Amino acid sequence: MCVAIPGKVISVEGNRAKADFSGNIVDVNTGLVEPEVGQYVLVHAGCAIEVMEKEKAEEIIELFADLDDII
Repeated sequence: MCVAIPGKVISVEGNRAKADFSGNIVDVNTGLVEPEVGQYVLVHAGCAIEVMEKEKAEEIIELFADLDDII
């Protein structure tokens, strides 16, 4: 099963960005989307595949945190 996870963009340089995933800063390829700093992107296999609404991204992040608490 493959999972895409939302992260908050903290910097953008060309077609690369740094995104914050619950405190983990990760380099992300942004060749498919054009995010701005402060926006959330849905990331799969290191590639941003969608710019997300903040509320939806935060909802998904909360669901993953709840799952982490259960496991």
